Amino acid sequence: MKALLLVDIQNGFCPGGNLAVEDGNAVVTVANHLIEKGDYDLVIASQDWHPPGHGSFASAHPGKAPFDMGELAGKPQVMWPDHCIQNTPDAAFHPDLRTDAIDYVQRKGMDPMVDSYSAFRDNDRSARTGLDDWMRAQDIDTLDVMGLATDFCVKFTALDAREMLPGVTVRLIADGCRGISADGVAEALTALRQAGIAVIDSKDA
Repeated sequence: MKALLLVDIQNGFCPGGNLAVEDGNAVVTVANHLIEKGDYDLVIASQDWHPPGHGSFASAHPGKAPFDMGELAGKPQVMWPDHCIQNTPDAAFHPDLRTDAIDYVQRKGMDPMVDSYSAFRDNDRSARTGLDDWMRAQDIDTLDVMGLATDFCVKFTALDAREMLPGVTVRLIADGCRGISADGVAEALTALRQAGIAVIDSKDA
């Protein structure tokens, strides 16, 4: 089974959103093209789904401003603008995304005391979302990952897929991703390649 994992293609991470990634909406076209090609047996989407006042929000820490560094769950934590709050338009999938083709949605980031970049587990690596168990039950052997943002949620989702799904080929679709910083993207791609994850173009998927 070949699966496509769309990471956090939500209004909050696209232009006009509360934590917009530059050119983030460009990934929608790539996602829709891959869906419409029909080469995937399954399409999965992760969705940031934070409660109000989440601990990763700068607004939850007096004296902190967005993008300051702080600490959460005993780990260094970027203090983000309030974003992707449950049941708000910011948390909704991008309106142009072919959501009708999504077979399974994995929500994440719901524990107010720890952030969850990865679709597979929280940042403290203790609480799992259950996505790995679900994927194993589907007999997935190839997993292509794309979405937002390359240097955070995409990176950690792909690395966890590689670690938690032994035997599954994990690939990153580079033109289907956008990142927050150029340096962060470069570091992410290096880390992914070092972990044995192929970085490919959507035309080769």
